[in-house]
Amino acid sequence: MNLFRLLQARASAGKPVRVALIGAGKFGSMFLAQVPHTPGLEVPIIVDIDRDRAREACRTVGWSAERIAATMFTDDGARAIAGGAMDVVVEATGNPAVGIKHARAAIAAGKHIVMVNVEADVLAGPLLAEEARKAGVVYSLAYGDQPALTAEMVDWARATGFRVVAAGKGTKYLPAYHDVTPDGVWQHYGLTAGEAQSAGMNPQMFNSFLDGTKSAIEMAAIANACGLDVPTDGLLFPPCGVDDLPHIMRPRSRGGVLERSGVVEVVSSLERDGRPVFRDLRWGVYVVLEAPNDYAADCFRQYGLKTDASGRFAAMYKPYHLIGLELNISVLSAALRGEPTGQAIGFRGDVAAVAKRNLRAGEMLDGEGGYTVWGKLVPAAASLRAGALPIGLAHRVKLKHDVAHGAVVRWNDVEFDPGNETVKTRKAMEAAFAAQH
Repeated sequence: MNLFRLLQARASAGKPVRVALIGAGKFGSMFLAQVPHTPGLEVPIIVDIDRDRAREACRTVGWSAERIAATMFTDDGARAIAGGAMDVVVEATGNPAVGIKHARAAIAAGKHIVMVNVEADVLAGPLLAEEARKAGVVYSLAYGDQPALTAEMVDWARATGFRVVAAGKGTKYLPAYHDVTPDGVWQHYGLTAGEAQSAGMNPQMFNSFLDGTKSAIEMAAIANACGLDVPTDGLLFPPCGVDDLPHIMRPRSRGGVLERSGVVEVVSSLERDGRPVFRDLRWGVYVVLEAPNDYAADCFRQYGLKTDASGRFAAMYKPYHLIGLELNISVLSAALRGEPTGQAIGFRGDVAAVAKRNLRAGEMLDGEGGYTVWGKLVPAAASLRAGALPIGLAHRVKLKHDVAHGAVVRWNDVEFDPGNETVKTRKAMEAAFAAQH
């Protein structure tokens, strides 16, 4: 509640919070749009593989010519991190390998890292967070994205004495979406391929939102940051509106759909027959909580909370998330408080690559949102036992064996380079956290 006051003090002292942004895509652009309106916050360095595109992004979001001229644009992330009096590095590339590299460079340079790149966080976040803690810097999830917003609600519930029954987000989901490829994605968004192309929309990225991969990645990040469990056999995606959260998102033993209490889950904005859910939560996040006693349950009723029939389960939710427009909260929390807005504290959830069709030996996997695999949320312990290939490494690797439609792809099914830095980091994390399971 005091971030703005703390920032004003820094501004008055002539010591602005300085940020290096890596990745000037949609998320990064939304963050940049707020910078001129936040006195005491500066972004003197922007890193992007296309420097001209990054400059154009600044113009698009309303930066003045003077501000753009005073900004350094580079494609060398390591050099930008190592040099300059930066307080915070924002990693917004979306590339897991690149994200891990930048996070480690920031930690080595003594700079806080805000990991917009949730793909990298799920691939190696528990290990990176531990490395940051040992180095005395902050490693943080990105406020504005669903994982950090959900983690905030979980923390609120626990800090006020409630038991967290379920936490997660909403999305548009039908079971058939798991097999959708980039060729068929736009019909599900009500767009033609031409309309999407003219808007600069990437079909593989948008398909990762649709086929369940992005939801799995975000729920793994929440589970790892909040110490919550993940469903044994993947996300259920039950159709559920905000008024029904306390009724549906409770354990089966109490009449709901969850296998147990204390799990992450995603609710769908579509009924299974395709009809829209009443008062859906497609763009928002939620937490379902349980009253610890009859008195608290009576208070739920007295103050108008929607509850289940027993009156013991209630829900709080946020109907929207504003992506990069809210990222300042993470940046300022790290720089001014030394606190993350969500951070992996263990390895509880993983995202395994699953075949979208019958795959043949010799085929190349094409990763998140592509034609060959989608990402399924699985318990980390089960992933380790099965030797599951994480979705973050299921890109540009060749299959050694056939994999049946719907089956998990395993490490021993693919050719991989054990000397690759990203592979080594992932293997190190698996070894470090295997003892937990």
